Amino acid sequence: MFPPDEVYERCAAPRTGPVTGAPPDAGAPRPSRAARFTGHAGLDDIATVQLPNMERIRAFVVVAEELHFGRAAARLHLTQPPLSRQIMLLEQEVGVPLLDRSGRTVKLTPAGRVFLAEARRILRLAEESTLAVRRIPTGAGGTLVVGFTAVSVYGYVRSFLRRTGEELPHVDLVLREMVTADQVEAIASGDIDLGFVRPPVTRAGLLSRVVQSERLLLAAPVESPFAQRGGPADVADLDGRPLVMYSPVESRYFYELLLGMTVRAQARPRYVQYVSQVHTMLALVQAGVGLAVVPESATAMHPEGVAFVGLAGDQSPAVELTAAWRADIDNPALARALSLLQGA
Repeated sequence: MFPPDEVYERCAAPRTGPVTGAPPDAGAPRPSRAARFTGHAGLDDIATVQLPNMERIRAFVVVAEELHFGRAAARLHLTQPPLSRQIMLLEQEVGVPLLDRSGRTVKLTPAGRVFLAEARRILRLAEESTLAVRRIPTGAGGTLVVGFTAVSVYGYVRSFLRRTGEELPHVDLVLREMVTADQVEAIASGDIDLGFVRPPVTRAGLLSRVVQSERLLLAAPVESPFAQRGGPADVADLDGRPLVMYSPVESRYFYELLLGMTVRAQARPRYVQYVSQVHTMLALVQAGVGLAVVPESATAMHPEGVAFVGLAGDQSPAVELTAAWRADIDNPALARALSLLQGA
């Protein structure tokens, strides 16, 4: 059995050449690892760095915490010689001494103090990474990219996100506000996993489910006759009135709903602006530009100076929100999220 120092020297000895038995560059002193990696390291230098293994890093952390090889060996269920060897090999790998053994006690060198902090971070990251990848196949971890229309986040989407956060705390949610047409394209291309859109979803390869149905309300300035009368508004009364209308392209769903509603009531409002977002509509109502017809969930925005008035009878068509996703699900987190749709 060699003494530890002699074992260390034998391990550090250069290999002999394959034919002559002489070491490469015989007669030339071999520079230390620290010397070889001083100055500016190039790509070739970086590629030759020998990374320490996890067991040696873990052993070093225990020794650094105990500052006593006997106690550290007991914690690691090792005898002292193998532990000493692990530390020596680790110091050889990093190229600098990490422990000062010159006195009766073991101390951390300045490099050892820095390495201890990094070693703890590496061990913690390795543990967290292992747990994270183990969650992915079951859908309990990973990333879920969710698209939504602007006003939907004030209603159903908000409750869905809250429940997803509670039920799947290790799934990272990436949220993207997009109009329906853009969401459908993003789902089809795989850029987002799940979208909350307005129906119908007719794109091949996509599945959908209605998750919310609500009514339409008239948004009017608080001083307007519609707000002052205290009762529901008749759609026929919008005839000739200034109305902020939905964009026929970006908000086609709402445009067709509102157009059909006014045609049935034989009302011809005066369309003063065309916009795609409900919050923009409400801002224009606040500014006195005109009236607007919005989904009930818009009341959660609480715009100052705007009153929400119900529509008389059954004049309001159902406003539906649909969840859409690709039929060929390849994200386990999406499969878990779909199970939460109905309960949100």
